[in-house]
Amino acid sequence: MDTMKVLVTGGCGYIGSATARWLRERGAEVTVLDDLSEGHREAWDGDFVELDLLNREALCAWVGGQDFDGLVHFAARCYVGESVEQPVRYWRANVVPVIHLCEFMPGVPLVFSSTCATFGDPLTPTLAEDHPQNPVNPYGATKAAVERLLRDREAAGEGSFAALRYFNAAGASPSGNHGEHHDPETHLIPLACQAALGHRGGLTIFGTDWETPDGTCIRDYIHIDDLASAHEIALKRMLEGGESGAWNLGTGIGVSVKEIMDSVGKALDRPVPFDEGPRRAGDPERLVADPSLARKELGWEARYMDIDSLIATAASWHESHPEGYGS
Repeated sequence: MDTMKVLVTGGCGYIGSATARWLRERGAEVTVLDDLSEGHREAWDGDFVELDLLNREALCAWVGGQDFDGLVHFAARCYVGESVEQPVRYWRANVVPVIHLCEFMPGVPLVFSSTCATFGDPLTPTLAEDHPQNPVNPYGATKAAVERLLRDREAAGEGSFAALRYFNAAGASPSGNHGEHHDPETHLIPLACQAALGHRGGLTIFGTDWETPDGTCIRDYIHIDDLASAHEIALKRMLEGGESGAWNLGTGIGVSVKEIMDSVGKALDRPVPFDEGPRRAGDPERLVADPSLARKELGWEARYMDIDSLIATAASWHESHPEGYGS
């Protein structure tokens, strides 16, 4: 096919900018749309439109003059705790923009940034796509609602979709020029890097008495470039007439909190200061993907299977950019 013209919403965010760069490097013509409420303008140096997707009239006026082959939608709020405290804000921010995009971009294939939080508390050691979706917080519920909206949209003949359910996104660009910068920061790897570098105080490990080998929680960490590659594959699948669907994106390998701390300490050649605290309400003991369906149907699998290689990219970014994009 001719050069893909792709709109990436939320493309100045952490995973959105990684995917926008990935697509451009592989020949796509990429336009990023972002309101910069969470993202960073420095994360993307290509075609850019500053626009709030909640502004229905502004979106209608702009997108009416555009012609895109595909849409990759990242723009959303993503803090679980905040979603519990501000549920209405999350339902508005995470669902209404998708309604607007579907309204004004009928027929355009849509790759959706979803999450393993749609499953809720895990019932099995690893999570496959047929695991019940029973989200336990508004963040997960809004993502599950969008998945349902996209299924309904497709059933009405208004466009195909791919819902990609991430596990723990992590890492930074191998070039060292782009990485994770949230405010507030809530993710373990950047917090551990910043603590080891002395840019914040020590961390608290929430529970060391879980029924795991070292007593700490286990998660599945997936590099942002591996996520980006999945978006490209899913988009091309739809443009070539492939079926819609939802796929879990992870390595299938569980890594404990203490193993993360040890790996960060090794990468930065200094220990991560921490204290032990009680378990945190709502934390599952283990959250690990079964990525076999993505491997079978998309031909996708993670390349960063070793946690040390993933963390090395994150450590390099945080060491060279002590204030993130503000550096």
